[in-house]
Amino acid sequence: MSKKDKKDKNEKTKENLFEIARKVLLAGIGAVALAQEEAELFINKLVEKGEIAEKDGKKLTKEFLDARKAYLENKESELGNQLEKKIQKMNIPTKTDFEQLITKIDGLAQQIEQLKKQKE
Repeated sequence: MSKKDKKDKNEKTKENLFEIARKVLLAGIGAVALAQEEAELFINKLVEKGEIAEKDGKKLTKEFLDARKAYLENKESELGNQLEKKIQKMNIPTKTDFEQLITKIDGLAQQIEQLKKQKE
């Protein structure tokens, strides 16, 4: 397998991992949005029935939204960390790895040019 083929395969693997992570996140967001709607409906019903005051209903809704936001931020961070670990475990080169290689290649190319000039 040529270097180009390996690079293409690595890029496709990264794209696939990204798409999987994206789909998982979107599914999670959809589930959380549905849960939010259900919670808001439940709170509104409690207010309508007079079981809790409107002020308390608004406070409860705000607390729920704040907790949901914190939860999503935490899960996003966890997923990012897990994805990064999987990429490392699979030994897939990162953008930084490619940039370091390019820098090394540029340095070697300069050394080769200097050696060519010295021979002339």
